[in-house]
Amino acid sequence: MTTTSNATVSSAELRRRVRALEAVQAKTREMAAANVLTTRKAAADAATAKEAADIAAREAAAAALRLFDHDSALVSDLLGVPAEELEREAKPVTAARAKEVIESLRARVERPRPRRARAPRSPETTAPGSGPSPVPNPDGGPAYAP
Repeated sequence: MTTTSNATVSSAELRRRVRALEAVQAKTREMAAANVLTTRKAAADAATAKEAADIAAREAAAAALRLFDHDSALVSDLLGVPAEELEREAKPVTAARAKEVIESLRARVERPRPRRARAPRSPETTAPGSGPSPVPNPDGGPAYAP
């Protein structure tokens, strides 16, 4: 069994194959460069999102401590986070920023939530056996599936 071929390949065919190989290599390089750019942009976006999340977490910790009169032991027990960590996170946040966060939370609480109007129940749906079917509830109370 021989691995060499006795068939001859024309010089035109060799040039075509070389051009095809060069085209594949160029496309591969182009895709590699695009992959690098895309990955770097995704990493930069992730870093920006992480920084924003870190800032929000620090501000939330400061607001919580301020709302609980800086009782870090109580807040630590409520959140299940070490008190030292809460204090460390809250330390760089200014009192003014903590007040702004608290005010925005209060505004969200006071904002009325939109409620969907319920359709009036017809007599057919209140008849026994035609209502929702009971579903087992993990806490033992009655629960109904829609």
